[in-house]
Amino acid sequence: MDDIRGFYSNGFDKNGPTVGTDYQSKVLSKNKSPLYASLKWLRENDAIDDEDLVTFEKLKSTRNLLAHQLFAVVTGQVQSEHEAQFDALVALLRKIGVWWVINVEIPTNPDFDGEEIDEEGIVPGSVLSLKMLIHVASGNTELLEYWRKERMKGKTNA
Repeated sequence: MDDIRGFYSNGFDKNGPTVGTDYQSKVLSKNKSPLYASLKWLRENDAIDDEDLVTFEKLKSTRNLLAHQLFAVVTGQVQSEHEAQFDALVALLRKIGVWWVINVEIPTNPDFDGEEIDEEGIVPGSVLSLKMLIHVASGNTELLEYWRKERMKGKTNA
């Protein structure tokens, strides 16, 4: 939800981006929780739908189970179907990320004026990061090793 906050930023100070009154009136006023206020903003702007909000609540519930009872889940004392929810998590992140690129980033960037955009080809950074984590957690370190090598190349070329 940092993208939404960043969208309403109007400058910088010693602590980073500053947000104006529009963020308060157009986003934070929707709910006491900045997270739920942002979700409502996304819903009102058709980035997500009611089904996505149900999916979010399921994902949040699983996240809370893992955060508060990780040992019990790992030792089998509490059942968790968290692995089965990875696809739903990736799909929701992708949906929001692609909507953001199509409806915010591209329209505000003159470099894309007149360009045809293939939505299927858009892969948000959050989705790439999550997929890498899922692959590594499942034992496949090939993508991680590739990323490390590319990162080291960038450091040596700097």
